[in-house]
Amino acid sequence: MTHSFQRALVTGITGSGGSYLAEHILDHCPGTQVHGISRWHSTSSNSNIESFKNRATFHSCDLNDLSSVYRVVKSVNPDVIFHIASHANVRDSFDNPLAVMENNIRGTANLFEAVKMNELSPVIQLCSTSEVYGQVEPHEVPIKESNAIRPSSPYAVSKVTQDLLGLTYFKSYGMRIIRTRMFAYLNPRRADLFATAFALQIAKIEAGLQETLFHGNLDSVRTFVDVRDAMSAYWLAALHGEPGEAYNIGGTTTMKVGDFLDLLKKHAKKSIPSEVDPKLLRPSDVTLQIPDISKFVAKTQWKPVYSFEDSVKMLLDHCRKKVSNTL
Repeated sequence: MTHSFQRALVTGITGSGGSYLAEHILDHCPGTQVHGISRWHSTSSNSNIESFKNRATFHSCDLNDLSSVYRVVKSVNPDVIFHIASHANVRDSFDNPLAVMENNIRGTANLFEAVKMNELSPVIQLCSTSEVYGQVEPHEVPIKESNAIRPSSPYAVSKVTQDLLGLTYFKSYGMRIIRTRMFAYLNPRRADLFATAFALQIAKIEAGLQETLFHGNLDSVRTFVDVRDAMSAYWLAALHGEPGEAYNIGGTTTMKVGDFLDLLKKHAKKSIPSEVDPKLLRPSDVTLQIPDISKFVAKTQWKPVYSFEDSVKMLLDHCRKKVSNTL
C-alpha cells in the first residue's frame, strides 16, 4: 500500500467531519493537495472551513447528480477519495426516511460509478458507522467486524447499503474500497450529536439564553474518541487498510450518555437543570456501542493522542465561543 497521496478528494468537505478531515490532511500530511466536494445548495456553515479555505480547492457538486460527480472526479483525478458526505442525523431519519436513504445510497453509488466510468483507481475510504450493527446483545460486546448487521434506523439502513456497495464494487470491479465503521466521537462542529447538543445547551444556560437542558435517552452506553484522532484514523485507514476489508474505529473511554452529561455539568459555570424531551427519543434506539478495534490497530498502529479530558475541554470551549459570538 502506498505511503503517500498526491491528490485527496473529500466528499462533504464543508460538513463537520469532512472539515476536520481536510484540516488534518493539510496540517499533517505535507505534499497532499486537498480537493473537496460541497453541494451547490449546501447549508453547511462556512465557519467549518475558515481555517483552510485558502489552502484547499472546492468543487461545487451534488453527489445525487451523476454527471456532476463524473465531472469532478475526472478533473481532480484523485489517488485517494474520502467519502464522508452523508445525511447523518439518526433521529431525523425517522421523520425523513426516504430523503436520507435516497441521498446516502444514490450519492455513494454515483461516486463509485463516476470512478469506474473514468477508469481511475484511487483508494476509496468509505466512512461507514457503528450504527450498522444496530442493537447488539451483551455477549456480542466488544463488537467485532464479523458481528451481525441489524440496522435500527433508516439512517443505519442507508449506511449498511453504502457499506455493502463498497464490498460489491471491490469484489466485482476490483475497486480499492476500504470500509471504516466509526463509533461515537466528540465533534464540536456537529450540533445534532448528543455530546455537542449538551455542550451547546450548557453554554446557552451559562450565557442566560436558556433555562433548562433537554435530552433524550441517557441510558445508552458509548465509547468516546476525539474527532481529531478519528480523522487521523481515516487517513491511516486509507494508507494502510486492506481494500475489501471493514475496520471498526473507536475510543477506549466508555460510559453511559447520562454519565457524560453529568461530567459536562460538573464543568459548567452554573447549575444546569435538565429534563427529557420526548421529541429527542428515537422510535428504536441503539444502546450498547463498544467496539473491538484490534483489527484496525494491528493494521495501522493507530493510537489516539488526545485524552478524554482534552476532548471535553475542546467541546466546551468551542460551544462557549459559538454562543458568545451570537451575543
